[in-house]
Amino acid sequence: MNLISRKPALLYAGLALLTLLLALASLSLGSTRFPLARALAGVFSAEANLYSLILLELRLPRTLTALVVGASLGLCGAALQGLLRNPLASPGLLGSSSGAALCAVIVLYFGLHAEAAWLLPLAGIAGALLATLLVWLIAGQNSSITTVILAGVAINAACAAGISLAINLAPSPWAVSEIALWLLGDLSKTSFDGFWLMLPFSLLGWLLLAGCGRGLNALSLGEQTAVSMGISLSRLRIQLFAATALSVGAAVATVGSIGFVGLVVPHLLRPLVGYEPARLLPASACGGALMLLLADMGVRLIATQTPLQVGVLTALVGAPFFLFLILKSRREML
Repeated sequence: MNLISRKPALLYAGLALLTLLLALASLSLGSTRFPLARALAGVFSAEANLYSLILLELRLPRTLTALVVGASLGLCGAALQGLLRNPLASPGLLGSSSGAALCAVIVLYFGLHAEAAWLLPLAGIAGALLATLLVWLIAGQNSSITTVILAGVAINAACAAGISLAINLAPSPWAVSEIALWLLGDLSKTSFDGFWLMLPFSLLGWLLLAGCGRGLNALSLGEQTAVSMGISLSRLRIQLFAATALSVGAAVATVGSIGFVGLVVPHLLRPLVGYEPARLLPASACGGALMLLLADMGVRLIATQTPLQVGVLTALVGAPFFLFLILKSRREML
């Protein structure tokens, strides 16, 4: 076992430091040359300048949103992989992402967000909670892991059908474009209004997940062993489902669907924490924030005629990794 797996504090500190440095780089990155020191001076002085306005109104909310959304996706991905003991599990597996996307698309379809912008994130959070609740009701309280996964697949399929129907029946090409671009995931239109609305739900989800470490460690030894150690599996599932619905629902409702972060990050960091689920949770939160920051910086650096969506870039990176995991699992079964 290497030094990092025996002393995970070194890993946490390294990830946190790297994330902080990338966050500062993200604040400086954009189409306009940006002296960060001068912008910060304007923020803390009586006279604001153009750079301080760009920092406060555009780049700071975008960077903070990337940090919180990435941390939520990475954290929930690690927790779900531990709960389901499935290396291919991700935050979208329980229907939270698709439920949030469906309700947000309904708001976009009827143009309700033009009347009240806060309806979009609240609809996404409500959709995530409803989809997760349906998975729980369909699977049953004492169901097997396989039943939970199948229930999640069914809810995902139903939500995908609803989204496809909304796009098919959209009243104008502009509406189709707006829905489609939102579904691809986008951080460029973030604001402090959306960030502050998302943050309480994200923090509540993180708080619920913070109490799941011991249960996930016990569950890694098997369900019977976990029960013999005094772990209530039904309580653990409810706690984790609720946390995923809150955190992922708030994230998807704010920036759209961003895939593969919750799948890739836990796999990359799991060997560095000695394959211990409780240690993987904070590491995956930092790693998720780091990955989404990198992706968001990438879409700003890659020159394209049409702005590249951050969800597209994470998919381009994550899809080959997903294929690698499938091939690796297939080799291990032989």
